[in-house]
Amino acid sequence: MNSTDSVAAFRALHAQDRVLVIPNVWDAASAAVFKSAGAQAIATTSCGLAWSCGYPDGDMLPQDSMLFAVRAICRVARGTPVSVDFESGYSSDPRAVADAVLQLREIGVAGINLEDGADRPQLTAEKIIAIKRAVAGHGDIFINARTDVYLRELAAGEDAVRETIERGKRFQDAGADGFFVPALTENGAIERITSSVPLPLNALVWPGLAPTDTLYKLGVRRLSAGGRLAEVALSAARTAARAFMRDESRDEAVAHPGGVTYDEMNALFQ
Repeated sequence: MNSTDSVAAFRALHAQDRVLVIPNVWDAASAAVFKSAGAQAIATTSCGLAWSCGYPDGDMLPQDSMLFAVRAICRVARGTPVSVDFESGYSSDPRAVADAVLQLREIGVAGINLEDGADRPQLTAEKIIAIKRAVAGHGDIFINARTDVYLRELAAGEDAVRETIERGKRFQDAGADGFFVPALTENGAIERITSSVPLPLNALVWPGLAPTDTLYKLGVRRLSAGGRLAEVALSAARTAARAFMRDESRDEAVAHPGGVTYDEMNALFQ
C-alpha cells in the first residue's frame, strides 16, 4: 500500500458501520503485536512513545528520536495505516510544524493527532492550515484535531460543550479531518458535539464512558486506548521483574502461559 492509499484507507476506517477501535502502540514491538492481534490501524501514544525513548510526555521528545521510532513502527506496520500522536507539533511556529509533518508523510504516516493543549485554538487552526498547504503537493494526511477542554478542565457543564463545539468548528474550517475530545464521557454532551461538528469524533477510554455500540449511536467513530495499554504492559513487567529478583519467585516470574513467545515475536519481524 503506497502512502496515498494508506491515507484513503485510514479515512475510510472512520466511515465504517462500527467504531474504529485503536490499541495505541509505543514502539515497533507493540505495533507488531497489536497488528497480529487484529488492529485495523496503528496509532502511537505520545506518552508511551516518549517513555520508550527515555523522555517524559509533553512535547519533550526530540524530533529525531520521534522520527526514528516512527520509522521503525511504519516498517513493521506493512500496509496497516499508521497515525502519530504529534502532540502540539513540538513548535509554536505553524511552518515548522508543517515541515515536521512532511517528514512523517515521507516515512509513510497516514495521519496525525494535533492538540491545542494550553495553546490558543486559533494557533492550532493555523497549524492545521499550514500542514494541509504543505502536504498538498505530496498527497494528503488525516489530521485528528484534539481539544483539551475536558481533559484540562478549561470549562465545565454547558460552557464545556459550547467551547468544545466552537473549537471543533474552527478546526474543521481549517481543514481537520477528525475531532478528538479526551475525557469527554457524558452521553448527552457527546451527542450534542457530534451533531454540531460533522467530523468523525474520537473518544478516549475513560471511566464512565459508554460501551462501544452506544458510542457509535451517539456519533463516535473512533476509540483510542491512549497510554493505558503501555501502562498495563509496563506495570506487568515491573511486577514480573520484582518477582524475578526474589530467588523463591523466579520460576513464577518467567512463566507466561498464553503469552507471546520468543519464536512468535521473532516471526512477526520476518
